[in-house]
Amino acid sequence: MTEARPPFPPFDLDSALAKVQAAEDAWNTRDPHKVALAYTEDSAWRNRDVFLTGHDEIVEFLTAKWERELDYVLRKSLWGFRENRIAVRFQYEWHDAAGQWFRSYGNELWEFDERGLMRRREASINDTTITESDRRYFGPRPENERGLGYDIPLQ
Repeated sequence: MTEARPPFPPFDLDSALAKVQAAEDAWNTRDPHKVALAYTEDSAWRNRDVFLTGHDEIVEFLTAKWERELDYVLRKSLWGFRENRIAVRFQYEWHDAAGQWFRSYGNELWEFDERGLMRRREASINDTTITESDRRYFGPRPENERGLGYDIPLQ
């Protein structure tokens, strides 16, 4: 059984912001096993047009993702929250094996259990090509760019 992951629902502004930042930090490790620990054993996902259930499928999916999406760097932004649910906007940049850079834009809906583990994740994502000079993310978010006031731009 996966251990509890504070903060726990019901969320307030501070705990929702902390949950979003923790997710961003975990995903920026690009470690599928570490990321999977934030989800229930039977967590249900929709990621674009892919449907997954459980840790094994999550790890398999993320392993393939980060083999394909090289030098992946993510930013997440709290959009809203209520009780045990959080809505998030995000952007991430990556390049393929040929060196083409992309920025992926998306929205996620999260639902948590009482232990702070995500039991449901729905992600809608679109990709756009960018040049390397258009990149704006070069590593994990610095400490001085966290919290309120550091939203991600629309484009």
